[in-house]
Amino acid sequence: MILGMSIETFTQLHTGISLIAIVTGLIALVGMLRGSAPGWITHVFLATTALTTITGFLFPISVFTPALGTGIVSTALLIPAFAGLYAFHLAGAWRWIYATTAIAALWLNCFVLVVQSFQKIGPLHVLAPHGSEPAFQVAQGAALVVLVAIGFLGVRRFDKAA
Repeated sequence: MILGMSIETFTQLHTGISLIAIVTGLIALVGMLRGSAPGWITHVFLATTALTTITGFLFPISVFTPALGTGIVSTALLIPAFAGLYAFHLAGAWRWIYATTAIAALWLNCFVLVVQSFQKIGPLHVLAPHGSEPAFQVAQGAALVVLVAIGFLGVRRFDKAA
């Protein structure tokens, strides 16, 4: 039991929060591409990304795992993202620091989505049962390339909109 829920129920909650974080993160990224000031969707993205990281740490863990490492990296990215937006109000360099770390946190969410998809979705699992096969590598590579390219443009446009 985790927080009074079965592990299955808690996993569904964690997954739902993660999916909300990804969708709102992609919408927030579109806003950055437009040079828009962060709106409510950005706040939802940051909150749900932080919540998915926090809930990830609540799973029973007895050894260091890639999931734990991902949670630590996500935390390290979210600290300057939150600081840039909420403490420094995107002033000066904090604008690009916020954009860069928020987009990197979004990529981590997408990275985990690809991993989990190949582990849990039957047809994908058949293509890459060990998570090291070409289909998995292509999917991860595509997610990385797309988010780096769009993220680069997002940071540039968002920073110039100041």
